[in-house]
Parts: sequence; C-alpha cells; structure tokens
Amino acid sequence: MDTAPATAGRLEIVSDAICPWCWIGKAQLDAALARLAEEGLVFDLGWLPFQLNPEMPAGGVDRRAYRTEKFGSWEKSLELDARVADAGRAAGLAFRHDLMARTPNTVEAHRLVKLAGPAQHAVVDRLFRAYFQEGQDIGDAATLATLGAEAGMAEEGLAAFGDSDAVREEVMAESLGLSQAGISGVPSFLLDRHFLFSGAMPADRMADGLRRAVAILRSRAA
Repeated sequence: MDTAPATAGRLEIVSDAICPWCWIGKAQLDAALARLAEEGLVFDLGWLPFQLNPEMPAGGVDRRAYRTEKFGSWEKSLELDARVADAGRAAGLAFRHDLMARTPNTVEAHRLVKLAGPAQHAVVDRLFRAYFQEGQDIGDAATLATLGAEAGMAEEGLAAFGDSDAVREEVMAESLGLSQAGISGVPSFLLDRHFLFSGAMPADRMADGLRRAVAILRSRAA
C-alpha cells in the first residue's frame, strides 16, 4: 500500500500580503518545493503574519499619496514598481501596479490566512493575485471572505473569519513576536522554527538552502 512520505519538517514563511517580494518568493518556493518533492523531501507548510505597516489605518490609504510621501515622489515609486515588475516577470508573475488604488491594513488578511487551516497556501496565493494582479482591496472583510471561499477555505474557517475578533490578538502577538525575535524583512523562512534565510532568492538556491537545512537538523537529531 502506498504511503505519503514523511515530512522533512515544518516550513513556515513569514510574510505580509502587501509585500511584492513575498509573492515572488512564494513563486520561487513553489518551484523549489516541486524539485525537492522529486527527491523525496516534502514539508508541512505554514504562513506566519508580519505587518510591514503596523500603524496603517484600518481602512487603508490612497496608494499614490502614501507612496509619494514614503519615497519622496511618485516618480520614485514608479521606478521601484518597475523594478518589482521586472523581477516578477522573471518568476512568471504579472504585476498590475496600475490597478492598485489603495494600500491596505493587512490585519484582516492575516486573520483570514490564520483561519484557513489546510487551505493556507492556496489562500495566500489568492490574496497575492487579488492585490498585485487584480487591484482588489484586501483590507476589506467582504472581499477577503470571497477570496477565501475561492481558494477553497472551509466553511468553518470562513464563519470564524466573520467574527471580527477571531484570532485578531493571536495575529497581532505573532507579528510583534517575530519582529522582536529579529525578523525585519519578508519573506523569511523558518524550518522547525530555525531561521533559514530571507528574501525572494531563485528557486535553485532556495532548494539548495532547504536541502542543507534538512541535512543539518537531521544530523543534530541523530
């Protein structure tokens, strides 16, 4: 009888739904995981919340005004967007910055992901596509509920998300705890809560880093 291979550990990705490099990093991770699965290395995946803009108003802000103030000019913002778009194309992703009207607060998005259970990975992907490719407001609870359903999230999780307080404190505490633990950039990757690396590195480098991390942790446990 066929049995599923034992996992190589709990691989967790620290991420924010408005981080473009996190979407690129996920694409590279998916490619790396596909390669590693062919070698018999599979992981139990999870996503951890990180707020890049913890002081963002609950309703979000106009993206152009926010980015102009943050970077000193709209032209500088466009220059940075173009750089991200180029990196995205190399990873097979199409950024549509022209459709992105608002910069949202991401607490609600993190709540959705936390409540998604086994659909976490699919929900995260749907959020990235909704924001970066479709220009949807992922700070809006009704929009998020629709996206969760589209990604295959269970009714139980969606019902819990409808409770505006469900896992809110946990999300805030996790984000703060990760920041206090030294996480300052996303995406960051943890294997069995051991920090591995940060950044949207190419899939081959990511796969190599995961191979080496598994080997080290297994040797320590032997």
